[in-house]
Amino acid sequence: MRGYRYIDGVVTLRVDRQRCVGCGACVQVCPHRLFSLDEGVLALRDADLCMECGACARNCPVEAITVSPGVGCAVAILAAWINRLTGRKVLSDCC
Repeated sequence: MRGYRYIDGVVTLRVDRQRCVGCGACVQVCPHRLFSLDEGVLALRDADLCMECGACARNCPVEAITVSPGVGCAVAILAAWINRLTGRKVLSDCC
């Protein structure tokens, strides 16, 4: 997902590895594949790719992940992605 960042270093995504039970729900629901499990231990690949949609936090059964949905501009990120993939301006650049 190179090139699909909003603003580096401002993501609100936080992971409490002490609370994580290694269920993998975050791995399955993250549209940018930020998470991975290595022998049951959660790893965060590149937090700056997070579009702060909140899917990981909503699906974490032990509330080990927090994110403030709406802080990042998911619409702008998705618009850039769709526009780049289709080669035409389908969506506006921002919400």
